[in-house]
Amino acid sequence: MRRYGMGIALLAALGLAAFLVTRPPAEAPPPVAAATATAADTPRVAPVHGYRIVKTFPHDRSAFTQGLVYLDGVFYESTGLYEQSTLRKVAIETGEVLQRIDLPDDYFGEGLVDWETTLVQLTWTSGVAFVYDRTSFRKLAQHTYTGEGWGLTRTDTHLVMSDGTPTIRMLEPKTFAVTSRVQVHDENGPISALNELEMVKGTLFANVWGTDRIAMIDLASGRITGWLDLTGLLPASERARVDVVNGIAYDAAGDRLFVTGKWWPYVYQIEITGS
Repeated sequence: MRRYGMGIALLAALGLAAFLVTRPPAEAPPPVAAATATAADTPRVAPVHGYRIVKTFPHDRSAFTQGLVYLDGVFYESTGLYEQSTLRKVAIETGEVLQRIDLPDDYFGEGLVDWETTLVQLTWTSGVAFVYDRTSFRKLAQHTYTGEGWGLTRTDTHLVMSDGTPTIRMLEPKTFAVTSRVQVHDENGPISALNELEMVKGTLFANVWGTDRIAMIDLASGRITGWLDLTGLLPASERARVDVVNGIAYDAAGDRLFVTGKWWPYVYQIEITGS
């Protein structure tokens, strides 16, 4: 999502400052507790990773990117905003839009994932997910869900959905029935505003809306195992005309990680560097 210019205010409202500042130290435990404490009693602080730009690709500046998928040498992209939402097939090297359909004006496009021969696209507040034939973009079906739709990705057996809260839903792909939920947290507590999602080598990556960070999440436990800090990725000269970081795609066969943002002029292929 979200509407342009709301990032800073909503960041505070959602309580995301917890991982941007250091909490005051806790009071010292009584002597007996200190004597019996072990390393397991201390929450592990998730490391912060940097990045290296491998390659830069052009990206349509009019695309308010909500979901990004790499598949068979192209990107599939969901874009948002009312009266502007689309589903697209995009050439990686040139940024050319090869195929496109527009959503009805009263739908705000959100997360996107491939499943078998289809594409599944969330909408923000309508509680509807559209299912399309991947080749023709013909709408085949639609599913309903409660709450908001933000990000969408998949494992081998389930769809994985975020809704703006710390809760990640595991969905049965054919029916959209919720099979389980996991609460995402770091050492300081729950993390909200999980947006665009992507599975990368068994780890769930999630843009945290309103920040330049991607959370790296153990999907079984919900624990954040690391942060990818994308600060400075887009040149400062371009920042005034764009919205937030959003859009993650992974090419498993080529081991390539792509990231972009809303109205960004580029898609970046990056490598993750050490903390």
